[in-house]
Amino acid sequence: MSVRIGINPITWTNDDLPELGAETPLEVCLTEGKEAGYAGFELGNKFPRDPKVLGPVLDSHGLKLVSGWFSGKLLERSVEAEIEAIQGHLNLLKSLGATAMVYCEVTGCVHSERETPVSKRPVLAAHQWAEFGKKLNQVADYTQSQGVKIAYHHHMGTVVQTEADIDKLMANTSDAVGLLLDTGHLTYAGGDPVAVQKRHAKRINHVHCKDIRRSVLDDVLNRDTSFLNAVLAGVFTVPGDGCVDYPTICKGLKAANYSGWLVVEAEQDPAVAHPLTYARLGYDHLRKFCADSGLEVDV
Repeated sequence: MSVRIGINPITWTNDDLPELGAETPLEVCLTEGKEAGYAGFELGNKFPRDPKVLGPVLDSHGLKLVSGWFSGKLLERSVEAEIEAIQGHLNLLKSLGATAMVYCEVTGCVHSERETPVSKRPVLAAHQWAEFGKKLNQVADYTQSQGVKIAYHHHMGTVVQTEADIDKLMANTSDAVGLLLDTGHLTYAGGDPVAVQKRHAKRINHVHCKDIRRSVLDDVLNRDTSFLNAVLAGVFTVPGDGCVDYPTICKGLKAANYSGWLVVEAEQDPAVAHPLTYARLGYDHLRKFCADSGLEVDV
């Protein structure tokens, strides 16, 4: 079993804060990502969404399409409407060989609102979990029938944010719903990524590798800032540059025979954190963590 190391273009240009890296063209992202060693990219707002256009662009750089974010709204629309809304994104992923879809329920979310504290995020009532899980299972069954498995992204500012939320999600869904383990978001939310990796190892089908600057996290939690202001303050960094225990996480992934992508996704201000420098740093650290844990990296 082997893993591949990819990156999200958020290192260069930010989808939630478009002014960050707005002047950086996609060509720069792809060229520097390949130079840093990455095998593939997740989608960003500068990527063409026509597979006939994007495919040749990625091929010209020797890169694969890893996955891409989909904003789910199952709390406010039917399963049929969700499946209809997902069609274009699903077609793009499966056409270019991506087998996991980054999926996050965004109804009522606050992570894109710069003036709203994370503490104001939406919370599901106890009686809502079963219905949410049932609907998500139906969507996941459909995407899996098309060759793409959902990788549910627990995310700050959304209904699935904490370790307890993840446990409820897993308890109320079938194996068709994969789990995206995001080490940075989970640490930010006060959870333990090592414990979650062990507990839900069989469900994890995608991994976002971001680290946390502990001193910054303590500050933004104390001031109850918005998610975006925490990003601007530098709460996130690349793996190996913060407090997340990546050596233990990688050993756990090895023990679980994980064979998906490890994706560096550390949103920072590119004017402060030079993108190529941090892309290289994240890649080099991940390669070392993989080597030390016995995880084979497919380049």
